Parts: sequence; C-alpha cells; structure tokens
Amino acid sequence: FMDRQGVIDKYGVPPELIIDFLALMGDSSDNIPGMSGVGEKTALAVLQGVGGIESIATNPDAIATLSFRGAKTFYNRFKEQEEVVRLSYLLATIKTDVELPVSLSELRRGDTEKESLLALFRRFEFKGLIEELEAQTGDSVEIEQAAAPSSVEYETILTEAQLDAWLEKLSVAPLFAFDTETDSLDYMQANIVGLSFAIEAGKAAYLPLGHDYVGAPEQLDRDTTLQKLKTLLEDVNVHKVGQHLKFDRNVLLNYGITLQGIAFDTMLESYVLNSTASRHNMDDLAKKYLNYTTQTFEDIAGKGVKQLTFNQVEVEKAAFYAAEDADITLRLHQTLWPKVEQDESLKALLLQMEQPLAVVLSDMERTGALIDPFLLQQQSQQIEIRLSELEKEAHEIAGAPFNLSSTKQLGEVLFEKLQLPVIKKTPKGAPSTAEEVLQELAYDYPLPKLILEHRSLSKLKSTYTDKLPLMICPKTGRVHTSYHQAVTATGRLSSTDPNLQNIPVRTEEGRRIRQAFVAEPGFKILAADYSQIELRIMAHLSEDAGLLDAFAHGKDIHRATAAEIMGVAPEDVTSEQRRNAKAINFGLIYGMSAFGLSKQIGVPRGEAQRYMDRYFDRYPGVLAYMERTRHQAEEKGYVETLFGRRLYLPDIKAKNVGLRKAAERAAINAPMQGTAADIIKRAMINLSDWLKTCEPNTIRMVMQVHDELVFEIREDKSEDYKNHIRQCMESAAELKVPLEVGIGIGDNWEQAH
Repeated sequence: FMDRQGVIDKYGVPPELIIDFLALMGDSSDNIPGMSGVGEKTALAVLQGVGGIESIATNPDAIATLSFRGAKTFYNRFKEQEEVVRLSYLLATIKTDVELPVSLSELRRGDTEKESLLALFRRFEFKGLIEELEAQTGDSVEIEQAAAPSSVEYETILTEAQLDAWLEKLSVAPLFAFDTETDSLDYMQANIVGLSFAIEAGKAAYLPLGHDYVGAPEQLDRDTTLQKLKTLLEDVNVHKVGQHLKFDRNVLLNYGITLQGIAFDTMLESYVLNSTASRHNMDDLAKKYLNYTTQTFEDIAGKGVKQLTFNQVEVEKAAFYAAEDADITLRLHQTLWPKVEQDESLKALLLQMEQPLAVVLSDMERTGALIDPFLLQQQSQQIEIRLSELEKEAHEIAGAPFNLSSTKQLGEVLFEKLQLPVIKKTPKGAPSTAEEVLQELAYDYPLPKLILEHRSLSKLKSTYTDKLPLMICPKTGRVHTSYHQAVTATGRLSSTDPNLQNIPVRTEEGRRIRQAFVAEPGFKILAADYSQIELRIMAHLSEDAGLLDAFAHGKDIHRATAAEIMGVAPEDVTSEQRRNAKAINFGLIYGMSAFGLSKQIGVPRGEAQRYMDRYFDRYPGVLAYMERTRHQAEEKGYVETLFGRRLYLPDIKAKNVGLRKAAERAAINAPMQGTAADIIKRAMINLSDWLKTCEPNTIRMVMQVHDELVFEIREDKSEDYKNHIRQCMESAAELKVPLEVGIGIGDNWEQAH
C-alpha cells in the first residue's frame, strides 16, 4: 500500500498522472502501445515539466524548452501519434463502474490455506514463493517434511565387512536403488567418488571411494572395490532402479563395468507419465510426488567459483546427500511405477521404448563423432572476415560506428536515428530489437537484415566453429554429445555439449559445419533420413483419401498439393507454387493461421486464407482430424501419439484466447511430432540390436538429429549395410502409407546428407 508520496517516490509522478505515464510509455504486458520512441525517461521529463496529455496537447512552446533529447521535435511527434496516445490512455484507465457479483468485503484476503497454496506454487514452479512459505514457522507442511529425515537409517560404508554385508543384501533384494557420485558432469572425464544404494524406503548406504581432501577418513580402495561390485552391477538378473541411469552407465564404463539389469529409471517413469507436469530431475520430482525437499548439491558444496567438487566434500556431509539420493529414488519409483503400470500404453512406452533407448543412447554417446578441427578453424576465420564486413556495412548505413551486439545502441540507431517503426516494446517500454522484430523490419529495411545475418554468424562461430574443436575428448579424439530423453514435451530427443539438433541445414555456413563431421580413414559416413515423415503420419491419422492416394502412388506431395489448391495440372506446377504448397503442408501441421501463412509466402492475408480453404476442400479428412483432435484435447486434457505417448495440455480450456489457441495448435501438432519421435526411437532400438550381429568394428551409430540417423561404416561394407538400415527404419512402424528413408554416403556428413 502506498500513499501519494509513495507513488511519487516510486514512479516519479503523482497518482493522477500514472495513466498519462502509461499512455506515453506504453505497457507491453497489457498491450498498451504508447507513443513510439518514448521510454520512461522521456515520459517523466514531459509529465514533470508540462503535465498530463491534455497539457501536452496545448503547450508546444513549454515542451520545446525542456532539457531532454528530442524535446524540440517531441510535440510534432506527439501530434502525429495523438490518436494512438489517447487510445493508450483509454486502455490504461481502470474501469471502476462495473457491477460485481461480490461485495468488496468478500474480496478481502482471508487466512492462507498453506497446503493448497504450496501445491499450487509447486505446480507452477514458484521456487521463491515455495521457500518463503516453507520457511514460515508453524507451517504444518514444513513439520511434515522435516519429520521424514529423522526416520531414516543411512550408513557410511568404510570397512570390508560393511561392504560384504551390503553386497549380500543387494544380491538377494528384488530391486535396489543405485546412484554414482562423481567429480564431473562430463561422463567421459568423470571419476567415481562414491556409490549409494537403497533396498527399502528409509534405509540406504553410501560407499565413499574417492574423497581426497586433507583429513579425509580412510576409504576402501576404489579399483579393488569396483571390481568386487562388477559382478553385481553387470548381473542382468539383479534388478536396479535409478534416476537418469544413462549417466551412471557411462561413468561405470570408464572403469570397464557395463551396467545391466536396469529395471526402472525414475526420470523416465515421470516423463512417460506426464512430460509437462514437472521437470524430471530428482529434486523437483521429490517435491511434486513425495512432498519432500531434498538436500541440494549447493547445500553441501557451496555456490559459484568457490563450489567444491564432490571429492572435496566432507564424507559426513556427502554420505547423507548421496544416501538420500538413493533413498528418494526408490521412494519415487514406488510412487510413480504404480501410476504408469495402470495404463498398458504407458507401461509399454517405458519398458519397451524409453528404457531400452537409454542404453542405445549411452552407447552412441560414448562412440562419439569424429570432427576435423582444422576445417572448423578455417571456417571460423572466414566467418570473422564476414562479420567485419557486415559491421562496416552497418556503420555506413547508420552513419556512425556502434556496437552491433548492444541492444541499447542498436535500438537508438534503429528507432531514434533512422526512425524505423516500433513494432514491439520491451517490458520496460523500450522499442524491442528481438529476432522476430528484426525479421519483420528486414522485409523493408537493409540494416535489420544485416543485423540478423551478423547475429546468426556470431552464434554459429561461438557455438560451433570456435567451440567444437575445444570439445574434442583427449582420450578418444572425438566429440561426445549428451542426448536428453526427458526435456521436450513431445518425446523428441534433444542434445547438448554440443547441440547437434541446431546446426543449420539451409545455410551455406551450416552445411560447411556438417562437412567437418568426418569418418576415420577406411570408413564412410552414411546418413539415413525419414522423408516427409510428419506428413505421412498426418495422412495415417487423418485417413484423408487424397493424401493416402498421393503417398501410396509415390507422388511429390508438395506438387500434388499445389496442383489441387492452385487448380493446375501437376506437370504445370511452377517452383514457386510448389514452394507455397510446401509451406501450407507443413504450416498446417504446426497449426499456422492464414496470417502466419501470408507472412511466410509473401501474399495478402485474404489470398493465404483462400489457399487454406481450398486445401481443406481438397483434403477434408485433414480438417476432420483437426476438429476431432481439438475435441479430444478439450475432453481429456491430453492428446496421444500412435504409441500411446501423452501430451497434457493444461491451457486447452484457458479463458485467455492466446493460451487456448496455442494449446490447440500443440494438440494438432503433438501427435505427429511425437509419433515421428517414437518411430525413430523404435528404429534406433532395432538397429542397435542388429549392430551387435555385425562384423566387429565395421559399423557405428554416431548421431541422431531430428528424423535422421548418422552412421560410420567401413568402406567395403557401406553398400551391404545400407539396405538393411533402410529396411529396419522403414519397418519401424506400420502406417496406412509407406515410410520412406533417403540414404546418402560420403566422406563427411554434408556429403552424405
């Protein structure tokens, strides 16, 4: 609550000028456009010097005497935009004469329902508010959470006798939770510092093996102990559960141990159950499903540059943290598995797809990809030259040097000096220089186009041409990415360090980066890519006769679509018509509107709408599928892929039209994108089984990127293996239209793509 002086202290103007303030500056959060080129400083200078909008409209001379940049031209700009400013004033004015169904007394804040509020905060991941609520004294939820650790039995294994006793218990347990603690998150470089186990809720142990700080207690020898554990960890009949066990498997392989008997992974159980309900790390899952706050790594190791690595953490602190990890993992499994097990589709998705895939990805990660660092260094130098050229051109257009990477300086050049139209404002009221804004301006103005190219090349240089050579593992001479199964809502894989999914394929520079992914001497790169898989899935799901016929007869689907909606014979379709039809085919999959289509293909909105209307006339099954999917999403709250993967849509009934429309677009696209992801996952699992039957050291699966798999194949085997790879990928699913796989072979990824 603020009094009059409080408002002045905070905003710089009294309460009666707040509406004028918003009308001049704009407010993007409420779609109040404001006056272009006017930010907080200018608005305050005018309001403090002259007064509100009415005073501004009648006092040009007074404005001209004010001491702010642009004061002399402000009045003329105000008159040009007066209609927008007055509209903004109306939009910023709170309507106070609306009849309410409740009285003010009913709206007064009552007592807090802390448990309900905590559940709400956790749903929306309001971490600060959660901590604030949990910290309140007398909170029944806090007491309940605090009681859990006092009932646990965590043991630190420091003697052979203790280890033998635990080995005996683990070997006869129907299932035990298992976790590794390491000194690095780089699985190729990580050393094991300790292992933890849990056999029942509340009972766990930590086995320290590598704490090497001054004064650390004597620990069992790491290599000897791991060899003792090897039989247990490699036994397929001894069932283990873990949280993100792919990482643990990779680390154990550094010690010659192949983790087997992986029965469950709690990260994947959560992901299969509901990919959007929460992030799938252990801390968030414990809060969501167990109402329990775990000890974090920062709690025991500190933060920032002074953060300790795990081997430097005191054994006493590390023991509770590590044992708790195993304990909570077991408890999460006991909570999540019964929920997954209730649905046969989700159960199959977990046991037959996601968990086997984790092993396939682990093998692929450790194989890694070979790159040519010298080629990347050459490209980096060439990009640097082009960046300098772009910077020079930009300075010439601007009439003076400026920092292209500074949003503040760029905004001043674009919107103050060059007077380009303001399309969007930042939350603070400044004209936005975001990518989508520059893309729109680039249609009509040269500088935004140069800035976009400069940004793209700078990102390419910093992310790939400069960075990839530094990521080569000294032990293998290869780059080892990390694939993530539980990140995207639809089931698609993502990757980091490096991110292989974002290497551009449509630009020359992006293709040159792909040239740097090479095969070792005597080998070739083979790239196998599903052709138009999402359109084929659309044909299957919609059962549209026109689409089914086009794919069944091997027609060029974009040419066929162009012929249908343009009303011409297929052989008369021009390249531009085919390009527009391609935009329509893929745009509809992603729920694109007529407005979006018009911008993409450069035609008036009305013409784009006519194209879409004709498309649905020719392919009525597609429209019926879309309507059917929207209805299912609204009725069930989720949509499904062909294999039962669910995408929940919490905003499908939102009152906010923007949120609801976005949820509807996701509902239409998710079954296709998710099914495509499921199909390539099935193919990877089948291909991995086949690779084990091939002659040793003749073929490796090295990368998965979107709908493409990349292999390194011994040169004399490439033609033999090509046909089996195609057959395996094309038989990964049975659709009402044939799956097609394009395969290329070359010395590098670009040649093969």
